[in-house]
Amino acid sequence: MTPAPGSPPPVLDLGHLTRRYGSLTAVDDVALRLPPGARHAVIGPNGAGKTTLLNLIAGTDRPDRGTIALNGTDVTRASTAKRSRLGIARSFQQPSVIGELTVLDNIVLAGWAHHPKRRGAWRSPSRYRLHTESAGRHLETVGLAHLAHRPASELSHGQRRMLDLAAALAGDPRLLLLDEPAAGLTDGDIGRLLSILGALPESVAVVLVEHHVEVVAQVATSVTVLAAGRVLVTGPTGEALAHPEVREAYQNAVPEPAARTPEAITGSTEARG
Repeated sequence: MTPAPGSPPPVLDLGHLTRRYGSLTAVDDVALRLPPGARHAVIGPNGAGKTTLLNLIAGTDRPDRGTIALNGTDVTRASTAKRSRLGIARSFQQPSVIGELTVLDNIVLAGWAHHPKRRGAWRSPSRYRLHTESAGRHLETVGLAHLAHRPASELSHGQRRMLDLAAALAGDPRLLLLDEPAAGLTDGDIGRLLSILGALPESVAVVLVEHHVEVVAQVATSVTVLAAGRVLVTGPTGEALAHPEVREAYQNAVPEPAARTPEAITGSTEARG
């Protein structure tokens, strides 16, 4: 479907996206179009192709076939650096932090290429202060401001996940890709994660890969279900999660609409396919 005249282009437009590894087709003819500000989840059993799909969008992998457009710009062959400059950021299944740097300097480094006054900042105390002030605000967002000057190597798993999220936000993304952000988190950390994602501005679109079905139900307004690399169903969250094959894959652990509150997330059981 072509956008109506005068309407903004999709923030993400995937056309017939395919990625093969030898005889294995990890992503098979996937098409997806998301409007600006979308809150979209990609779910499915292990091996369904979810992380590969994020890799293709982020540019760390290249498709064998198909197209990827960001806000109307074809980025199918663009580098990860160019995609980052155009507004794509991501977190990873394993938090990507530099243990030798302080928590604050991890965020300064992550946001460096996106800051308008980065030139000569290392030699200019006033410009460097702008970087650190911006980084500090992102640490406050994820609840790590009190650990700003600690080495990142001293953080717990949950704190590293929050640092990874802050690093992704440091680039002021237009499209935020999250790969299992709730994995291994405590109930309290999941509550914080939900609050952070719920407070994101509408200018930031989110594509979330997550096994924790309760988190999907809380964050996403639409869902794509992958199975063996192909799209099983795409639609509003309630409809997609109620699909019989989806309920079977998640062992009927799909929440009812009334359960979708931050309080209901606490203590919930993580369902994995």
